[in-house]
Amino acid sequence: MPIPSQGFPLAAAVTPRLQVVESVDSTNAKLLHDAAADPDGHPHLSVVVTDDQRAGRGRLDRVWTAPAGTALAISVLLRVGAVEIADRGWIPLIAGAAMRDAVAAQLGGKKGEARGATRVSVKWPNDVIVGHSAGRGADHADGDGSDGRKISGILTEVLPSDPLTVVVGAGVNTTMETVDLPVPTATSFADQGVEVDEDRLLADYLTALRDGIAALAVGGHAAIEDGVTERCSTIGADVSVSLPGEHGVTTLRGRAVRLDADGRLVVESEGVETVVSAGDVVHVR
Repeated sequence: MPIPSQGFPLAAAVTPRLQVVESVDSTNAKLLHDAAADPDGHPHLSVVVTDDQRAGRGRLDRVWTAPAGTALAISVLLRVGAVEIADRGWIPLIAGAAMRDAVAAQLGGKKGEARGATRVSVKWPNDVIVGHSAGRGADHADGDGSDGRKISGILTEVLPSDPLTVVVGAGVNTTMETVDLPVPTATSFADQGVEVDEDRLLADYLTALRDGIAALAVGGHAAIEDGVTERCSTIGADVSVSLPGEHGVTTLRGRAVRLDADGRLVVESEGVETVVSAGDVVHVR
């Protein structure tokens, strides 16, 4: 489905600058470039959005690809000077929680209330997944404890010329048919049998992201920690974490017990706690 001709009026009411582009290599790269060239013209919560991103990137330098018209690529510029340096690790987690709520609202869930069989949660740090139920994330219900399927991923980058400016990029599968899903662990609104309201989705995401960053700036991570944790189905789950290192990738297996003060994942294995700042997390049965 192409972007509607009327644009995104609900989302436009939330952001001071909404740029809709027909196609682009990367919304993150474009917004980073444009904000560096014209900082005054890109205030807090400026947005670039497209449904045809040609060279999107995910975490750990992965490629995010989707046929044109089947996914939204959304990049949001955040001015984070009011956020304490020690709390900035929570920004990607806030983005994941914001997208989780926007997706859940479309799929029938509301902010942590279980709604039928639909379960939407965040796999640490910020992948939005549908169907997982092993941990204590929002909208969980009885299930088989499988890892769920990813409907959205998020990549956060700092503007090289201004460390107080962050760009949060999100990709969300909207009208992608089941046959076009890139991997069996992916899903989309169409795959879930739901016709997505893209304007409402974007407006809800921007509103929650805006409010989450504001709360972080005013109250520190204590103000948002419970909400992020409640939405994260990784907490309380048995996990396998692939950790990159100097001598290759190592695997940590254990139970994810909590987030630390920096938003990092704490995994307990044989009585020993390990703090994970980056790595591939898989929920295991």
